Amino acid sequence: QVVLTQSDPVLKKPGESHKMTCATSGFPLSDNWMQWVRQKPGQGLEWLLEYKNAGSNNYSPTIRGRFTASKDSTNFYLQMNNLKAEDTAVYYCAKHTVRWIPADL
Repeated sequence: QVVLTQSDPVLKKPGESHKMTCATSGFPLSDNWMQWVRQKPGQGLEWLLEYKNAGSNNYSPTIRGRFTASKDSTNFYLQMNNLKAEDTAVYYCAKHTVRWIPADL
């Protein structure tokens, strides 16, 4: 059973930093791509990044250079620096899930 448990909400001021934690279980984190997305008040989901390891990752231009993802054996992290008012949102971690369905022959 895949379980993702995120750290508690915090209130930060502009210019401050925060490291968010997504604790994982039920799958090998090191072998899997993960994502961070966020939802600003009154808006839809916004994709932030996908991350497998330091050499395999992709960041949205909106957060590149300020936000950095990392992993250890069971935790997926989002380091957020130089926070801005527009970063106010609910943040979600997610695991990539790929399901292959063969075509009927």
